[in-house]
Amino acid sequence: MDKQGMNIPISLHKIDMQKTNGDCNASIDDADSVSPVKVQTLSELHKLQQKKSAPSTPKSSLSPYSSQQQIISEEDKRRHQMLSISASLASLTRETGPQIIHGDPEKARGQPLKSLISTPPSPSVSDSSLKLTHVLYNLSPPELYEQALKYEKGSFITSSGALATLSGAKTGRSPKDKRVVKEETSQEDLWWGSGSPNIEMDEHTFLVNRERAVDYLNSLDKVFVNDQFLNWDTENRLKVRIISARAYHSLFMHNMCIRPSAEELENFGTPDFTIYNAGQFPCNRYTHYMTSSTSIDLNLKRREMVILGTQYAGEMKKGLFTVMHYLMPKRGILSLHSGCNMGKQGDVTLFFGLSGTGKTTLSTDHQRELIGDDEHCWSHNGVSNIEGGCYAKCIDLSKEKEADIWNAIKFGAVLENVVFDEHTREVDYSDKSVTENTRASYPIEFIPNARIPCVGPHPKNIVLLACDAFGVLPPVSRLTLAQTMYHFISGYTALVAGTEDGIKEPRATFSACFGAAFIMLHPTKYASMLAEKMKQHGTTAWLVNTGWSGGSYGVGKRIKLAYTRSIIDAIHNGSLLQANYSETSIFGLNVPDKVEGVPAEILHPENMWANKDEYAETLLKLARLFKNNFEKFADYKIGNDSTLTQQILAAGPQY
Repeated sequence: MDKQGMNIPISLHKIDMQKTNGDCNASIDDADSVSPVKVQTLSELHKLQQKKSAPSTPKSSLSPYSSQQQIISEEDKRRHQMLSISASLASLTRETGPQIIHGDPEKARGQPLKSLISTPPSPSVSDSSLKLTHVLYNLSPPELYEQALKYEKGSFITSSGALATLSGAKTGRSPKDKRVVKEETSQEDLWWGSGSPNIEMDEHTFLVNRERAVDYLNSLDKVFVNDQFLNWDTENRLKVRIISARAYHSLFMHNMCIRPSAEELENFGTPDFTIYNAGQFPCNRYTHYMTSSTSIDLNLKRREMVILGTQYAGEMKKGLFTVMHYLMPKRGILSLHSGCNMGKQGDVTLFFGLSGTGKTTLSTDHQRELIGDDEHCWSHNGVSNIEGGCYAKCIDLSKEKEADIWNAIKFGAVLENVVFDEHTREVDYSDKSVTENTRASYPIEFIPNARIPCVGPHPKNIVLLACDAFGVLPPVSRLTLAQTMYHFISGYTALVAGTEDGIKEPRATFSACFGAAFIMLHPTKYASMLAEKMKQHGTTAWLVNTGWSGGSYGVGKRIKLAYTRSIIDAIHNGSLLQANYSETSIFGLNVPDKVEGVPAEILHPENMWANKDEYAETLLKLARLFKNNFEKFADYKIGNDSTLTQQILAAGPQY
């Protein structure tokens, strides 16, 4: 027994627990021995794992010479932020906005909860005003991944790191369920009636749907709020707020809108436009103007959009694009549904084209910087991308065909409605089990040659793409200003088998301004703005046919992509302007006599047809289709003056 009364076996030596006092010959290697973590619980340990984000606003931004200026505390900044969000979520009939708590309710479980804002007593108090709503504000992609994987069934991490998710029953937009409020501030400007995508609703019905959406969002334990920007032209950008119930929607809009810096977020203030996405909750089909359980409602006066009955994220993207098609022209800025790239000499090209024309393929050029793939503005400053990301089709995607898109589908990207191996999580992009409209959303900086910021000078060239399956349009032609307006308003391409089910022979399709579903004003208004800007900046327009030659679909052959790329290269290097031109019959198109890298005989379509009579007959058939389509635009007048419309009509096919 030792002197402390402990029994120590004779065969064992007592271990000396005292420090070695710097004895380098100690037998125990303690090179990785450190003091234990100074916490009492696992919860405290987990808190040490994550540090608070440092304030981003530099102190130098506060003037040292102003004695009146006070540094706002982080708590006050957060309170002002939450007050703004509470105001957005306020019912219009019963009470002020809900009581707001910042952060995830799961992290706050078991802790006393206190709203950052106080709600004054109200005689019309409701349950939604008594409960606390947790706001997940501008979460990062990793945080949104965690939310989706934990709470949203059908969310998985794929082998590439992208988040795969499902959009529910709706796997595409619902244009027949989209409504625009007819109200006094905008109704005279908007295009209504035959051919217009704007289906009217009254303001009362909008408020009924808004109340339904707000009530649903306020009934949830938590909502996601994104404060972001539209338009890389900072002089003309729009502040947008998206309030949604799903992490998937929040991450999608994080990718698609322009992401503010932390300093910009602190000074965000009141948004210019707000989306209430209650897509998991249906509209009331007995409500006036409703034709299904889905409704996408736009109120330009209130600067608000309500989504009910569809979880398809593309409704938010295209809803905001529709808003830009109204607000930007009011400022003298042209909004465009186009791709855009820029050469090393600063020469910018805009690409317009419907599905299947090759717009994405041709606007993606590793020798040129990508300004954007889908939505742009043309102002007195030049061109600018409206968005902060890309929304690419994924069906039959391969690394060989679309390497940039393939490589962009990584951590932070959203994959909608794709099918993947349950074990390896490798995506099968050819599988259409859920839908053919599989999509990927990712920040534009995921594209290696993206130009950041996404702005450029005034365009030097405009390319209108058409996939003419009738085989009668030339591979390339130079357009006059009047012809540019005519073909821009027409927005022609042709559907063939593989583009849409049930197609046996070519079928002409027209989409005004190459994006009829999103325009708000009469197409001639956008076309006249386009011609005016082209004239002012010396821009040249080209009609490029990526479709058939030597006969219609089923007889002729698709024009080789290599030939089309040679044509685009000749447009970019300016050599096509030096060619000699001849005019075609009926359409009156100016066709060059030669293009480097393209056989001269295919430049004139009639040369490639074995039966000249069939060619003439098919050409006349297409001309009639153009003319019939244009009838709905022929009544446009500026005041009582129809001169512009007559000039545009004269630039169309004559027979």
